[in-house]
Amino acid sequence: MMLDKMNNVFFEEAGELLESLEGNLLSLEEDPENKDIISAVFRAMHTIKGSAGMFGFDAVSKFTHEVETTYDLVRNGSVPVTHELIDLTLRARDHINDLLHNADSKELDEISKVLISEFKKISMGTKAEEPEPQPTSKEVDSSPVTVQSEQTSDSIDKTWRISFKPPETVFCNGTRPLLLVNELVNLGTATVVPLLDNVPALSEIESEKCYLQWDIILTTTHSKEEIEDVFIFVDGPDVVKLEPINIDVNDNKKIGEILIERKVLTEEDLNNLVNKQKRLGQLLVDSHLVSEHQVASALAEQSHLKMVSAQHAPEEQKTGTSPAAQSIRVSSEKLDQLIDLVGELVTFNARLGQCAQELKMPALITLSEQSERLILSLRDTSMDMRMLPIGTIFSRFRRLVHDLASSMNKKIELITEGAETELDKTVIEKLNDPLVHLIRNSADHGIESPAVRQAAGKNPVGAVTLAAKHAGAFVMITVSDDGAGLDKDKILSKAIERGLVQPGTDIADSEIYDLIFQPGFSTSDKVTAVSGRGVGMDVVKKDIASLGGTVAIETKQGGGTNFILKIPLTLAIIEGMLVQIGANSYVIPLTNIQECLEFHPETDAEGKTCSHINARGQLLPYINLRSWFEIEGDPPASQQVVVVNDQDSSLGIVVDRVIGNHQTVIKPLGKLYKNIKGLSGSTVLGDGSVALILDIFKLSEVVRKAE
Repeated sequence: MMLDKMNNVFFEEAGELLESLEGNLLSLEEDPENKDIISAVFRAMHTIKGSAGMFGFDAVSKFTHEVETTYDLVRNGSVPVTHELIDLTLRARDHINDLLHNADSKELDEISKVLISEFKKISMGTKAEEPEPQPTSKEVDSSPVTVQSEQTSDSIDKTWRISFKPPETVFCNGTRPLLLVNELVNLGTATVVPLLDNVPALSEIESEKCYLQWDIILTTTHSKEEIEDVFIFVDGPDVVKLEPINIDVNDNKKIGEILIERKVLTEEDLNNLVNKQKRLGQLLVDSHLVSEHQVASALAEQSHLKMVSAQHAPEEQKTGTSPAAQSIRVSSEKLDQLIDLVGELVTFNARLGQCAQELKMPALITLSEQSERLILSLRDTSMDMRMLPIGTIFSRFRRLVHDLASSMNKKIELITEGAETELDKTVIEKLNDPLVHLIRNSADHGIESPAVRQAAGKNPVGAVTLAAKHAGAFVMITVSDDGAGLDKDKILSKAIERGLVQPGTDIADSEIYDLIFQPGFSTSDKVTAVSGRGVGMDVVKKDIASLGGTVAIETKQGGGTNFILKIPLTLAIIEGMLVQIGANSYVIPLTNIQECLEFHPETDAEGKTCSHINARGQLLPYINLRSWFEIEGDPPASQQVVVVNDQDSSLGIVVDRVIGNHQTVIKPLGKLYKNIKGLSGSTVLGDGSVALILDIFKLSEVVRKAE
């Protein structure tokens, strides 16, 4: 059981690394000289290789090692970043994902060989340059080396003493200690001292064992957690020790103080030797109290601290950084269970409040009100836990646009706006497919070829923009392009050809554009890998409607097209208004409601399902739910109209009585009711009865068709 949990954690982390790797590769293609992105790609490969080796995915570890080797050359400047290298690495990224889920496939082994061969061609086909001197060269040297990487002048440094003592068996799990030391060097200004005390005679060395250890003094702006992450896949007690060093620019530490601080020398032994003529370091070595390498390491630290102290004024003395914010990983199933329990609490509290009102007990009413406040707070907190930035799916589409542009010989860039906009995770998961179809449509039908764009005076690089913003209890997502726009005449011609529209029919532009959402409808002249079969846009409308959202189109001939999606923030709990018709209860989402008006059947088209009333001097279309749902019984003498909006227009809903606000825990309808127009779900009331949730957008369609 424990092994299964560890494997699940590995697969989750590997998936996150691969997703991050894809984003970094696409960013690197746009900025090939960015060393930070190159290092991030290298670290991702290194981490995947190390973790895969630990969990027994040898094929993944071996393959990733070859990719890592190429990017090591990229880091050193020996191999340039090219479009071909990025494409090859993206293929390698996909291949690693396939290997993780089907490690024993012989077909994948053959693909590994082909990809490795291509990486080796890239590595060997460039002029190799001599790398800069690093403390991890193949030739073992015990002398200290100080390497200074670029840091911003306004950053806050902190100095650390790092003792790295890898176990002798460290090579067996695919870990390369020299690369770990290199990663530390890249974090800031580092002084590295290799310790050779444990290196045996050449005749006794076993090639599979690691005998080296390192002392590193590192001055960096990175946090302790980031330093520890370098060694995340190195297991074993006392392998890495990390101690902060407080630097006083007015007091340079002496070698004896450093050795005492490191606990390799006692103050008593030091005092016994201070009066002798020889230099302290030599005296300590001659007295066999410390080794020559330990003295060299202490001297290196002394030199490092002097250098750092000289670079800073007294007022810039380091006081350390605040602890990093901590977070934990929680499975989505547990979050779903939490929301379900909160929903039950909301229902329970409604029943408690109803009992308190019926019994008219002040103490019970007070407890009910207090309980309601607590449950509201718990509801908001648990809902916030499920909210994710929509940018979590935006980043996936960069690869999609990259591949589409390559396959269609077009130049397309993806622009994202409002990636920080938060949305319920269940909604985000269901948005992926509709957005894929819309982006593919924009890239194929919208964006023209570079030659056509240039001839029209446009930038040869087309732009697909993915934007999100909050609009009350909804999120507005816009997929737009700066392409040719929708061809109204071509769409209408295809619709007439398919019998969707009768020739000579007077039809509004918006209705013509909505025809592209018809099943099987396509304006492509030929079928390609991207489009032409009429599958996609009808799926978009169906999926968005299932979320309780809408799709609108704005287009301009030659000026591009906007697809505007309006999606509810959550599908779990909403604020609603409880209304009654006869003995039946219904809930209207509060975000759709504008106002409530009196309805007089003797003057306002009594008995009709759909008609108009005069509302504040304007004609307002309405739907009478008693007639629409065929509810038996006579209506009361006075009814009410709830005025709601459905994106860009208003309509009235005639009900018998408005009861008041109601926290609504949404429950799905059974299969028996899935085809009933005007209902989107159900909820349980405080007395245990069921109320149906009205689908305002579907009711709006009924009213429009009746007009």
